[in-house]
Amino acid sequence: MADNNRKGPGPGGPMGGGGPVEKAKDFKNSGKRLVTFFKPQKNRIILVFLTSIISVIFSILSPKILGKGTDSLVEGVKTGVINFEYIKTIITYLLIMYGISALFAYVQEYVMASVSQNVVRKMRDDVSEKINKMPLKYFDSHAVGDVLSRVTNDTETISMTLQRGVTQIISSFVTIVGIIIIMLSISPLLTLITLVSLPLSMFAITFVMKHSQKFFKDQQKKIGEINGHVEEMYSGHVIVKAYGKEDKSIEQFEKLNKQLAVTAWKAQFFSGIIMPLNNLISNLGYVLISIVGAILGIRGIITIGSIQAFLQYNKQLSHPIAMLGQISNQLQSAVAAAERVFEILDETEEIHDENNALELNNICGEVKFEHVKFGYKEDVTLISDMNITAKEGQIVAIVGPTGAGKTTLVNLLMRFYEVNSGKITIDGVNINHIKRNNLRHHIGMVLQDTWLFNGTIKENIAYGKENATDEEIIAAAKAAQAHHFIKTLSEGYNTVLNEEGTNLSQGQKQLLTIARAFLSDPGILILDEATSSIDTRTEIQIQKAMAKLASERTSFVIAHRLSTIKNADLILVMNHGDVIESGTHKELIKQNGFYSDLYNSQFSS
Repeated sequence: MADNNRKGPGPGGPMGGGGPVEKAKDFKNSGKRLVTFFKPQKNRIILVFLTSIISVIFSILSPKILGKGTDSLVEGVKTGVINFEYIKTIITYLLIMYGISALFAYVQEYVMASVSQNVVRKMRDDVSEKINKMPLKYFDSHAVGDVLSRVTNDTETISMTLQRGVTQIISSFVTIVGIIIIMLSISPLLTLITLVSLPLSMFAITFVMKHSQKFFKDQQKKIGEINGHVEEMYSGHVIVKAYGKEDKSIEQFEKLNKQLAVTAWKAQFFSGIIMPLNNLISNLGYVLISIVGAILGIRGIITIGSIQAFLQYNKQLSHPIAMLGQISNQLQSAVAAAERVFEILDETEEIHDENNALELNNICGEVKFEHVKFGYKEDVTLISDMNITAKEGQIVAIVGPTGAGKTTLVNLLMRFYEVNSGKITIDGVNINHIKRNNLRHHIGMVLQDTWLFNGTIKENIAYGKENATDEEIIAAAKAAQAHHFIKTLSEGYNTVLNEEGTNLSQGQKQLLTIARAFLSDPGILILDEATSSIDTRTEIQIQKAMAKLASERTSFVIAHRLSTIKNADLILVMNHGDVIESGTHKELIKQNGFYSDLYNSQFSS
């Protein structure tokens, strides 16, 4: 099932259209670390090397054999007797050699595809495992889209580069070495002419790629801007229409689109001239070799068949050289992508559970904060000395202005963050001595932002309890006042929530999250503005359900609307990270203090 509130990865696909996107900050060390993921695939990589060598050998030997056939034909023309049997044998050998070369090339690609997918699968597994171990503060400080982009786009960049790049590097290197060796065996002089033109070709390719780098960077930047604009306008299309800003939105899109078109044209133009430029230099060398080869042939130093074979090798040599230039750019992008993945793998994890950490079977629900000190940043203290006692079965309301520390209190209780000093206890046991998963198992939590999956209503409610029965799911829905509206849907509990959950109102979705929390039957219940999206009539029904369940669990209710917590057993008033007032609603009104001012500001005529 998929999260209905998720954001897609950032703009840009895993690999650009042939140009550089991003360079690695530390290519050497990051490259070495990436290589460590290949160690379990060592045998397969050796097989890739062997199959590549065999495929290339059979491929590059073919022109030399074809040259022998040409020499035989030339000799037959001179003598008037052509040896067709020999020609037939040559053709047979060529077909067999090309077939063997293609077969081993297929095996090479097949094995390398397995290697690349295994490597990237291991990398994704490591990232997934790491994400589940990272503290909440990491996700509070990093955009969801950026994290998803690292897990999807960056790993896909690595996968495609490994599958294409590694085989191309091996094949290109073996091809270059093999062709040069055969060229030397045919004619050292012609080989020298060929090698002189190689640096010129490499220089031209490097020069163009260096100057095209900025255009590809600009292209990726403009793609990001135009994608961001489209996403913003799409997600906020109701507001755009409500304020009549369609024309302005179209104007902005056209401006960005024109900028992208100009930048993309420059990038693709420079990328496109690499191959023609390389072909020009190669053809100049081809002409020079043809002239020198003809002179050598006339003098009888070299045969016509050898000249033909050499010219074929000269043509073949330019391709792997050009490929190596392009692959070097892909490797930069792959290592840069790997660096972004490694940044996640190197993040600090949640503090591990103690070796003798406890697992509580049941809890009564007495919660105490004793001299708790905490700050999100080391040099900034939010809570200096918090002391709170919530007795078993109490409804404890937490109120205060924005930034007062209400949600922070909940985060500390759930151990999303660790206290700097002091301790928090449940039934007298320090929560640091309880296994983190076991602690959270006993705490149900409903947030202001609804979080539902792309699945049926039944599946979404059942997420609160493993192997929940239909009767339990329905009972939880009834307790959360959700049963009635569910039954009015055509498919009832089997109604599938669409991708964005738009086939339910915000209030209905909130009721489902409350039902999910009820189903888990926790010893402690946390409601963080849980009724903010629910109409007044439904809110009253929820309050009745909460009162019914209050005798069975300790409840913490974070609320801005003070009307929702008038019947709470204890109200904690927070400001600047400290509890400045506490008591029941009537007691706090009589004190005529901070709470009284908050209440009166909401309900004064």
